[in-house]
Amino acid sequence: MSSTTEARPPARPGATATLAQTVTDRLRAALMDGSFQPDQKLHEEALSAMLQVSRTPVRSALHSLAAEGLLDYVPNRGYRVRRIDLDRLISIFDVRGVLEGLAARLAAERGMDEAAQAAYALALAEGDRIVDKGRLLARDRDRFGDINAALHDAVLLAADNAMLVDMIRLCHNIPISSDRNVLWNEYRWLRRAHDDHHRLLDAIRQRDGTRAEHVMREHVHSVKLQMRALLEQDTAAAGESVADTDADADA
Repeated sequence: MSSTTEARPPARPGATATLAQTVTDRLRAALMDGSFQPDQKLHEEALSAMLQVSRTPVRSALHSLAAEGLLDYVPNRGYRVRRIDLDRLISIFDVRGVLEGLAARLAAERGMDEAAQAAYALALAEGDRIVDKGRLLARDRDRFGDINAALHDAVLLAADNAMLVDMIRLCHNIPISSDRNVLWNEYRWLRRAHDDHHRLLDAIRQRDGTRAEHVMREHVHSVKLQMRALLEQDTAAAGESVADTDADADA
């Protein structure tokens, strides 16, 4: 045991719960940014050492993240990073389209206050500066992901529906389907997605719930189509790689 651990002061009331939440948030972020591989087994001891905490908050975090759908748990075998196959991913986007479409409808019907509209417009303008370059630069990817998430969050906040917040969060807890995971491989897709954000604000300002819902559902659907195409390409490439390896072994 390290001297740092031995010198740790007694926990204050509520400190354990706070630490458990902090560990959960840190592990969730690591899962979302791809720090762990699909099917990778997560060991309490290793995570405790990595995060420099005891195993108790790590155990609590693993339980919470399994409940959120980020991890799989098998009794007596522990926790593994959940692998998302194509069919499951498509089903997640289908649900996201319905839920976020409803959020857009509610935001339009209930109205977005002037301050929220101004913040949305400011984020749009920053996104414009990125996409108006006419090409995708690696240094812009993370910032555009933040902008994308902020725009979707603004709509959800205006919808003012706690159940929708919970349900959409579950959809976003799958790293590849998160609204922070911006597809950055083709300019025309990104341009279209950002144009959708403009159309969405216009529909909300016009208090046109039907149009707002349609724009958002089509927006999510277009991302689903691109994601499916990319995953199918990756699957085909992996199959060709295995075939080449087998052929070399037989030669």
